Amino acid sequence: MEYVALRAVIALCRAVPAVVADRVAAALGWVVARVWRPRWDVVTGQLRMAFPGADEGWRRWVARRSYVHFCAEAVAMFRLAGARRAGILERTRLNGEEVLKEAAREGRGVMLVSGHLGNWEVGTAGVVARGFPMDIVAARQRNVLFDRYLTRSRERLGMRVIPRDEAQRGVLASLKEGRVIGIMGDQDARRAGVFVDYFGRPASTARGPAVLSMRAGATVATFYTIRRAGWKPRYDIYIEPVQAAGGGRGRAAVAAVTRAFTARLEERVREHPEQYLWHHRRWKTPPPGRAESGTTTDRVCVD
Repeated sequence: MEYVALRAVIALCRAVPAVVADRVAAALGWVVARVWRPRWDVVTGQLRMAFPGADEGWRRWVARRSYVHFCAEAVAMFRLAGARRAGILERTRLNGEEVLKEAAREGRGVMLVSGHLGNWEVGTAGVVARGFPMDIVAARQRNVLFDRYLTRSRERLGMRVIPRDEAQRGVLASLKEGRVIGIMGDQDARRAGVFVDYFGRPASTARGPAVLSMRAGATVATFYTIRRAGWKPRYDIYIEPVQAAGGGRGRAAVAAVTRAFTARLEERVREHPEQYLWHHRRWKTPPPGRAESGTTTDRVCVD
């Protein structure tokens, strides 16, 4: 029943012009932010932690806009599976394409570390539409039918999907083939993560992107897709190489790379806070010194 309902919503989103679907979704997001407000305490609480010196009215505005943005971009994602290459190229601009071209010339893979900012699905489609072979690491959905539909939709656009629980082997193989990997790097990694500062607070961050890119000798870059202002859904894709001080392959190097891409994400979120998904608890896991029990392990965590 969930799957049937979802397919009905997707069909409705595709049946109307893109601008109409986008504006209706934005209006629904405004209603949700004013009336239903799911996870409102999480959203506003994290905005207070990230922007302690900001005006409370501004934080509420950002919170409401994040709901509007989420609803509008969910519709954009629903419409994406039926999009043609020409349409994807028309609605996206890629900044940093030379990073991918240089890695391709050298026969190296590229680890694109993204965050829940803007519309990451549209950005991935924009990279693939420009001829770069790309795989994405994705969690399996609880609803098996929806999981299959989402995987087929992504594959139809030219992506390959690596299940998150198979990421360590699959990502290494893809990077060694010289492919581009898209992976999220802004979710709480629990005790398996490395703690780096995010908005001035230590946040458990997956060490997988740093570890796997080092093992494969791949380029590491951040990857964001920001929606441009205007009525029509149009996006700017940014690929920015990560420069980490030090070098090497040990724990210090992993922490340096993780710290570098996390700092870059923070910069982008500060520029567009209303386009960030504040709904997940980024600082859920406390650092070891503040926890009552539990120790950090050396297991590679890919998130």
